[in-house]
Amino acid sequence: MKFAKEALFPENPKWENAVKRENSIYNRSADVRTEFGRDYTRIIHSMAYRRLKHKTQVFFSPKSDHICTRIEHVGHVESVSYTIGSHLGLNTELTRAISMGHDLGHAPFGHSGEGVLHRIAVNNGVAEGFWHERNSLHLVDDLELLEDDKSRRKNMNLTYAVRDGIISHCGEVDENHLFPRNEAVDLKKFKKASDFSPYTWEGCVVKLADKISYLGRDLEDALILKILTREQLSELVKILKEDKKLSGVSIEHINNTVLISEFISDVCESSNIENGICLSPQRVHLMKLIKEFNYQHIYGHYRLTGYKEFAEVALNKIFDTLYMAYDGASTPSEIKKASDYYPFMKSFLHWIEQYWELTGDFDESKLKNKKIYNISENKVDYARAIIDYISGMSDTYAEQVYRTIINF
Repeated sequence: MKFAKEALFPENPKWENAVKRENSIYNRSADVRTEFGRDYTRIIHSMAYRRLKHKTQVFFSPKSDHICTRIEHVGHVESVSYTIGSHLGLNTELTRAISMGHDLGHAPFGHSGEGVLHRIAVNNGVAEGFWHERNSLHLVDDLELLEDDKSRRKNMNLTYAVRDGIISHCGEVDENHLFPRNEAVDLKKFKKASDFSPYTWEGCVVKLADKISYLGRDLEDALILKILTREQLSELVKILKEDKKLSGVSIEHINNTVLISEFISDVCESSNIENGICLSPQRVHLMKLIKEFNYQHIYGHYRLTGYKEFAEVALNKIFDTLYMAYDGASTPSEIKKASDYYPFMKSFLHWIEQYWELTGDFDESKLKNKKIYNISENKVDYARAIIDYISGMSDTYAEQVYRTIINF
């Protein structure tokens, strides 16, 4: 247990900052959970977590029950990070909570939807744009509401360490030798993915686990969907066998289990306090080759272009339809009028009422959550609200909404 002295437990100097919440949280006398255990259950009890089962991982709205969706992906990340964290002596309750929450704010239609929402944001004055790591933090801090022990709907109010792990988790950035930062910075200072290292070693583990978790599974799903052939996979094995940089790496067959086991074992062996959380040079190269193969044969495949085009059209149409209702303080009335033609706008109005009191002054004592939009005076805030609403949609709901707009 090479990291046991660095694990995030009460004796760690970072503990006090790590377990801070924005507000105090109610306690039950018989509660046996730790602070991070409470975060974990708050996440899996949330509506945002439930919607992940109908959000794209790579393949849009698959009919097969055996294709990975976003909810399965976060489970894979939890499993990988737990195994690594446990072996290294880290706090697995913290890796567990970060893993289950890290993609809560992912857009519908996966990274294609994320790109669409980013362009919409920039084109409508939302300076920070849209990127899912930041949006996941925004969701757990501001948007997602849970009932407390008095049936009041309040913000999730997660610990600093979990919130930090969520915004700093980006698995698409090619990094090795991950070290935690020392300062408990204001998380709103993050301006782009991987702007800062995670605050904890546990956050570093989740960041690497995110990358380990998707490469092999994407290969398996592509085989099931006939986007990839067995012959192509055999060709990948041949490439790996012949690559001189992979001396000592024995890959006779490729599937998700083989790759995850290969990477987990290597992280556990290679990581230490001096080198950080890392893979060996050979496995870094192995990951690079598989990622390049996936981009060439899967992510850019012609059969995926249709759903990317659909995401572009559908999300822009949903945004434009809602945006047309803006009329300053009269916006609620305009939304109600438009709902005669587009019934889903009633749901939008119900949703936005939780964050902006539409009939008078916002009453925080009534809802016990933040006022986050000043829509009557700020059109950019209205655009931001629509983007937040869309980002919370599942693929299936976004598709349904789009069809209600175009159908008569």
